[in-house]
Amino acid sequence: MFLHRTLHMLQTNTDSEERANELGRMGFMQWLGSLDGRAGFAVQAGVALDAADRFRASDPAVEVFCGLIEEALVMPPRPLALGLPKKCRRGGARKRRQMI
Repeated sequence: MFLHRTLHMLQTNTDSEERANELGRMGFMQWLGSLDGRAGFAVQAGVALDAADRFRASDPAVEVFCGLIEEALVMPPRPLALGLPKKCRRGGARKRRQMI
């Protein structure tokens, strides 16, 4: 459920590569928070990659999301470059209405 919601969030128009990277990182962090502690990470990562595969080529944020999952699967594990986006105004409601 959360995986599909996260993928839907990532399938938005991004005006720059930086914004796609921010969305991909936020989606990855959201997905990490929704993982089931009783199941293995590799299994859940495989499910997420399978679900995201068809959107990967067309949506840059999904590509970043998948790249982070693949990087997390590499052994031995190492810290990922994750961080919240910088605070800035993005246009608010007017910008969202223009996208429709």
